[in-house]
Amino acid sequence: MQAKLLLEDGTLFTGTAFGADRETVGEVVFNTGITGYQEVLSDPSYCGQIVTMTYPLIGNYGITRDDFEAIRPYVHGFVVRRHEEIPSNWRAEYSVDRLLKEYGIPGISGIDTRMLTRKLRHFGTMKGILATGSKSVEELQEMLGATPIVRDQVARTSTKQLFSSPGNGERIVLVDFGAKSGILRELTQRGCDVVVVPHHTTADEIRRLRPDGIQLSNGPGDPKDVPHAVKMLQELIGEIPIFGICLGHQLFALACGADTGRLKFGHRGGNHPVKELATGRCYITSQNHGYTVVEDSIAGTELEVTHINNNDKTIEGLKHKKYPAFTVQYHPEAAPGPHDSSYLFDQFIEMIHEHKRNLPKVPRQAELAAQLKGEQ
Repeated sequence: MQAKLLLEDGTLFTGTAFGADRETVGEVVFNTGITGYQEVLSDPSYCGQIVTMTYPLIGNYGITRDDFEAIRPYVHGFVVRRHEEIPSNWRAEYSVDRLLKEYGIPGISGIDTRMLTRKLRHFGTMKGILATGSKSVEELQEMLGATPIVRDQVARTSTKQLFSSPGNGERIVLVDFGAKSGILRELTQRGCDVVVVPHHTTADEIRRLRPDGIQLSNGPGDPKDVPHAVKMLQELIGEIPIFGICLGHQLFALACGADTGRLKFGHRGGNHPVKELATGRCYITSQNHGYTVVEDSIAGTELEVTHINNNDKTIEGLKHKKYPAFTVQYHPEAAPGPHDSSYLFDQFIEMIHEHKRNLPKVPRQAELAAQLKGEQ
């Protein structure tokens, strides 16, 4: 069956359909990862997007349950140069084609993904429609113009109710804006008692959970579409240690008075170089975002830049000058990607310990009773 990908500028790509037989509209983006297509498909941060893989061979090692980063994929479409229908891997349980069919996601193969990527790099990400079947270009243009880009991606991907992953260590509240499973894995591997809460959880509801620290997850879309999270953070900054990742990093910046803006074509892949300013060391990182913290907006806030992107010099890390809180734009849980930055979870735990050591000492019961008696 034939498939068409039509961009909002009128560019048309025609190829072979796989996955679901339907039409879908989304923001067309590209990912430069060589491996990890399953993690890309199941990353909630891609909600509402039509993802193009720049690596030419996709599907060769199939799909396995253990590699999912969420319960289900949230992408709106999948674009590849070559789709391998018969995977060759002892771990494979089924094919990419079957996965896309199960969740109603159309795919297109056999197009020049290099040309598409160059266009997106030059003109920026743009709206597109991916359709299977025989609809005309005129029909697709009409559908593309009439269908808006989704703006409620966080609500679509966040957990609907609180749940926990028990441990014997520090209690961490993980605020789920569309969290990857890798974040939960990293915390539980360190023995943390993790409570995952929905994106709309209030500051008072978090306080009632008595957390030692707050983890802000990644997530899809524009951070300014989640104003309730900014309000929650403004109430908790300085009270409880905070570590933010990706969208969590951007929301933290907004809560501290900085601004965010849209990147031309975003950072999506597993080989982005990031420089740590304190040491001068360069880390190779996994990234997936279309927005960034605006550098000029940092002046006048209590924030300090800790990391920058070596390619375009955008901000990749922040810390609060006064309170125990730091964030990064990239993915230290790196699934897929290098493990260079997993130490940040250890740094988060150490920050919690340091915060506890600096808390005022609580008087012993006898001393408190004597103090109360004297006051009477």
